[in-house]
Amino acid sequence: MNGLLSPALSGTVAGLGVAMPMGAMSVLLLQEAMRHRRTAMAAAAGIATVDLAYAALATALGPWVASHVSPAEAWIRLLSAIILLSLAAHALYRGRALPAAEPEPEPAATATATAKPPTIEARGAGGARAAFARYVALTAVNPTTALYFAALTTAQASTLTARAPAAAFLAGVAAASLLWQQTLVAIGAAAGRRISPAARAWTFRLGYGLVAAYALKLAFPLP
Repeated sequence: MNGLLSPALSGTVAGLGVAMPMGAMSVLLLQEAMRHRRTAMAAAAGIATVDLAYAALATALGPWVASHVSPAEAWIRLLSAIILLSLAAHALYRGRALPAAEPEPEPAATATATAKPPTIEARGAGGARAAFARYVALTAVNPTTALYFAALTTAQASTLTARAPAAAFLAGVAAASLLWQQTLVAIGAAAGRRISPAARAWTFRLGYGLVAAYALKLAFPLP
């Protein structure tokens, strides 16, 4: 058991190391939580799933990943930048219709309303599945995560060759990443109850604007 504690702690630190930096994905997750907590929880799970997948790939392939991904890093960056820009442009185009403000409900309507708005109910599991897939796609095209775990696992390849230590490392990565993302969801959901619809619309645009800016930063220098 003691032999698994060290790789589990290493995985926890690795998961936090890749999840905690407040980049574009963190902003997007916060603004998602402001709008709808259930879909944000699914989005957080999507981010953590990609972190775990990249960690598992790097742990399984180790030095092979590092030696084969690094020479093509410039082309991977360019392809990722194009995908990110496309996702951001599409989201910002759709975001043009976001309302600047929501009218206050009429007193009579407030008195008779006993359920959530139909739009919220309609999202349901379908909205959660769509959010999960969208955030998986956004996170997966970031080569930094793959290179991050490749470098980590290559550096400690000798300790992760056995199945049990490798599984403990991956469990630590998954738990730490998911816990951090869900913490951001809780923060965003709490803040969302105090933020106006206009401010929420601007956080949506800011989030995808950061994705576009990150894509441009990722593209240069060109290969």
